[in-house]
Amino acid sequence: MFTRFEEYAASSMLGHPDSPPRMQGKLLFDKPWERQVFGLALSLSKAGHFEWDDFRQNLIESIAEWEDGYCAGQPPWDYYERFLLALEKTVTQAGVLSATDMASLNLHALRPSGN
Repeated sequence: MFTRFEEYAASSMLGHPDSPPRMQGKLLFDKPWERQVFGLALSLSKAGHFEWDDFRQNLIESIAEWEDGYCAGQPPWDYYERFLLALEKTVTQAGVLSATDMASLNLHALRPSGN
C-alpha cells in the first residue's frame, strides 16, 4: 500500500511522457531491480534528498535523449533503464552523491546480467 507521498509520486506521472508501465492499473515491474530502483527513487525523494518534480524532469529528458538518438534496428527504449539514468543524474545534481561517488557505486550493477 502506498503512503500519500508515494501515491502522489506515482499518480502525478499518469498520462505524461514519464508515466511508468502499468498492467490493470498497477505498476508493472518485469525484473526485481526495476522495483528496487523505483523504490529507491521514492525513498530518496520522500526523505527530502531531492524534489520529485526535478527527478521527473530528468526522466522526461532521459527518454527524449533516447528518442532523439534512435536509429532503425536499435532495440526499443526500456523505461527503467531511462529511469535509472534519470535517478543517477538527479542524485548528482542534488548533491546527494558526487559524480565520482556515482561512478564507483555503478547502480547498473543492481541488474543481473541479461536483465
